[in-house]
Amino acid sequence: MKITVDEERCCGAGQCVLIAPEAFDQREEDGIVVLLDAEPAEGHHTAVREAASVCPATAIQLSESPD
Repeated sequence: MKITVDEERCCGAGQCVLIAPEAFDQREEDGIVVLLDAEPAEGHHTAVREAASVCPATAIQLSESPD
């Protein structure tokens, strides 16, 4: 799995950080998403998928490589 984020789309809701703190954080000054791990370990994939699905600004994109 590879994660990309569009900081310009991010509205700073913070749901991604609450759901997958190992992959996402927020800038203190404006709450915009910070990608901590663009290729998270397999054990974090479920949380990352959920974070992307609940993002109100659809600022998180995932690409998953076939097994």
